[in-house]
Amino acid sequence: MSLSAQSTAVSTLLEATLEAESADSAESTEASAPTTPCSHDRGHITDSFLLGDRYATPESRAIFCDTCRIQRWLTVEAQLSLAQADLGIIPAWAAERIAEAATVEKVDPEEVKKATLESGHSLVGLLRVLERACDGEAGQYIHFGTTTQDIQDTAQSLELRDVFDELERLLDETITHVARLADQHAETLALGRTHAQPALPITFGLKAASWLDELLRHTERLREARERVLVAQLFGGAGTMAGLGEQSQELLARFAERLGLHAPLIGWHVARDRIVEYASVLAMVAGTMGRAADEIRTLSRQEFGEVSEAWSFGKVGSSTMPHKRNPERCEQVVVMARLAAAQVSTALTAMIGDHERDSRSLRLEWACVPDVAHHTLAACEIFRQIVSGLIVHEDRMRENVTAVAHQVTTEALMLTLAQRLGKQAAHHVVYEISQTAREEGVPFREVLERHPKVVSELADLDLDHVLDPAEHLGASAALTRDVTRKAADYLHGRGTGTLPPQKGTAHS
Repeated sequence: MSLSAQSTAVSTLLEATLEAESADSAESTEASAPTTPCSHDRGHITDSFLLGDRYATPESRAIFCDTCRIQRWLTVEAQLSLAQADLGIIPAWAAERIAEAATVEKVDPEEVKKATLESGHSLVGLLRVLERACDGEAGQYIHFGTTTQDIQDTAQSLELRDVFDELERLLDETITHVARLADQHAETLALGRTHAQPALPITFGLKAASWLDELLRHTERLREARERVLVAQLFGGAGTMAGLGEQSQELLARFAERLGLHAPLIGWHVARDRIVEYASVLAMVAGTMGRAADEIRTLSRQEFGEVSEAWSFGKVGSSTMPHKRNPERCEQVVVMARLAAAQVSTALTAMIGDHERDSRSLRLEWACVPDVAHHTLAACEIFRQIVSGLIVHEDRMRENVTAVAHQVTTEALMLTLAQRLGKQAAHHVVYEISQTAREEGVPFREVLERHPKVVSELADLDLDHVLDPAEHLGASAALTRDVTRKAADYLHGRGTGTLPPQKGTAHS
């Protein structure tokens, strides 16, 4: 057989094989096709109707949904037209018709989607549909002298403002619950741990006050970030405002004022530090929620048993171990904090953009700006639920401190002996006593009372007092109440009222 004939035979065989495989695949697909049609429109975890509320909130999804984003772009275009009409740049009648048409009721999102696919441009499709929705010649004045990124960056600033608003609401509620928790337990004896080991006696209120103080600092960061981050963009194709005419800077001021944003001094098409600040502040808030939730998760371990998440009959911890009551919500907050933190690195990479415009930065932000909001707001909402119903087992806390009383009072003993032996000598003696007791499995007090260097010093010491953890809480209660007073002042200034009573204390 010739080479040509062999090639023809091989081609024929391949075609027959491919046809057979195609037929088999079609039959298999038909056999496995779902009986219920699916639109496949829920591909992201935040949109899942099964798991979505663990990774996002209804409020965060409302901020970043496609329809609302289209409406924001329309709103920005409408307010630009009205601001230009104020200054006589475009006719007032045209601006009025543009503003009337710039709603999703008159600009069909499905038509926008179709036009966007046809144009291959992220905004031109919307402009074409908006133009058709305007009466007469008004559509010729849409997007007058500006550029796509001006509109989209400004609309994104409106999204960030909504995120800040929702985050502040959740922070206020969370601060209320944590402040209540700290205040009620300002004097509740608890075990302070360092490096996962018993350290010194503290109060549980002091621990909660540490979370609270951090949350209060986040409110300050949010307030400061609003001034820098929530700005309009209106500088044209290369940042010169050339297409906006001689009144460009006054136009920017009016445009920003109409939208409730600040007017920046210069264009920020490639200066993306504002977005990094937004992502970083949100991730820090989520990180605080993660730290507190992880502490609650650890303290809820049965070996500690000091706190527990609220539980109701019907909640299931395991499909195979019916006894389980897992700290699922605490774990999810940690997951959200880690996912939020991961978005900051993406935002940072968007800071490196070429020349005066670079879409590579923007398209990174389109992914990380919503995701960091979804995860942070979810972390806040879940932690709010946890802390609002947290059950504190005061008796178990005291038992855990009592079990290691001689370990956590060594500092007090050392400082008492230091008045007679000197600090370094006292440290050496107490170190020797405590380590000997631990190595030999002998009670600490027994080793202490027979130690030759201190036996003469113990005669007039009240060892029961020195070795009582409750006597060595230092300024725990005062420090806690300093923070709760600050929280009360903050909440009063926000008009959210006073601290409600704690409901989740258990004495057994």
